Amino acid sequence: MRLTQGTFSFLPDLTDEEIRLQIDYALGQGWACSVEFTDDPHPRNTYWEMWGLPMFDLHDAAGVLQEVRACRAARAQHYIKVNAFDSVRGFETMRLSFIVNRPDHEPGFRLTREDGPGRAQRYGLAGYASERPAGERYGGER
Repeated sequence: MRLTQGTFSFLPDLTDEEIRLQIDYALGQGWACSVEFTDDPHPRNTYWEMWGLPMFDLHDAAGVLQEVRACRAARAQHYIKVNAFDSVRGFETMRLSFIVNRPDHEPGFRLTREDGPGRAQRYGLAGYASERPAGERYGGER
């Protein structure tokens, strides 16, 4: 199952040149970029782990791409995304977010249902990746 979160998620994976063009656009707007990664991209998991610090004073896409490549090398079997923040009004507003790396196998999600009192039904999503044995990371890492 292909995860569809963020901008461009229904398109084929972006090449490094296409990623650079998107980063150039974001930097041209005055937005700061950051790189994040996760092995469990549940839709409610909005806080992915940061790779380094946000690049507030960076004005060249090569620096962001360098961080993307370093993150890919260290976390090849994780989802990696680039975020672009607009801090014009004194607080960070997400303007652009897109996935730049995916694991070889995308496990997907299962719909769960609980029957409650009074015939109430509750639904939720359970990520297959979160059902790994204790101590085992995605992709066999330990």
